Amino acid sequence: VDDSSYDRSRSKKVELLSRCFEHNPAKTRYYRGFRMLTLGWSDGYSFFPVDFALLGSPNALINGIDETIDRRTSGYKRRVDAMTPAPEVVNAMVKRALDAGVTASHVLMDAWFTTEPLILKLKEQGMGVIGMVNDRKQRYQFNGKSYTLKQLYGVANRIQNQKEILRSAQVQLKSGLPAKIVFIQNRNKKHEWLAILSTDITLSEIEIVRTYAMRWDIEVFFKSTKSLLRLQKEFQSRSFDALISHTTIVFARYIVLSWQHRCSNDPRTLGGIFYELCDEVSQLDWAVALQTLLNLLDDMAKQAGK
Repeated sequence: VDDSSYDRSRSKKVELLSRCFEHNPAKTRYYRGFRMLTLGWSDGYSFFPVDFALLGSPNALINGIDETIDRRTSGYKRRVDAMTPAPEVVNAMVKRALDAGVTASHVLMDAWFTTEPLILKLKEQGMGVIGMVNDRKQRYQFNGKSYTLKQLYGVANRIQNQKEILRSAQVQLKSGLPAKIVFIQNRNKKHEWLAILSTDITLSEIEIVRTYAMRWDIEVFFKSTKSLLRLQKEFQSRSFDALISHTTIVFARYIVLSWQHRCSNDPRTLGGIFYELCDEVSQLDWAVALQTLLNLLDDMAKQAGK
């Protein structure tokens, strides 16, 4: 789950047009348009968009809802979603996806969505959550004491023999829900760390980081749809229904291209066996490797008669 800017800065009379804030650290700005909240499915190789909503801002609304819209239509329901807080829309999206037969083990999200109320709602639907967390007012229970995220980093268990995974701690949220927090090194700023929360405490630290890395697929999706498939550039219309239709068509194009790419370029032959072998090799420590090498040298020496 993630959101992206849907820019309509040159528009004035588009229905539900709002003044939105771009919270990307690399490009913070205000713009006129919508927040395109998107739910996608990924297995780490292929990404498919599943659902989306164009969100306005009730507190910074420029144009309101067209009063002539029939409230029994899907178009009116889309307009209601546009005025609904993003966490509630995310929960509804996941429910619709599950009801449609989409299967998944975790919902991946960045720090803007990893809040305890949303985590609890997704947990009720049987979904695990893996998401980035920031140092806010949230407190975590660890060894019977309450800590902020920054304080938790100081008392968390150190991870040995891992280059970029620094520490981890199994904690409880305010509601009592158990979770595991993994601290990793920030590649952009070596003296800083990032924190990833997982409600699935059975996963190892490596598995949590590897699974969260799949969230990057949705960023590639946003870039591709805007740069290559001409999202938000292909037409000019003031109708909110037309915006929804245009976005749906662009997403359908991406699904077809992603499916064709999977059918023609997927190099995997035996599914999960490849990843299991990779995990087995990574678990060989240097002592085992050294012993194997010594055994090989001993065999060679015996064959040489020495």
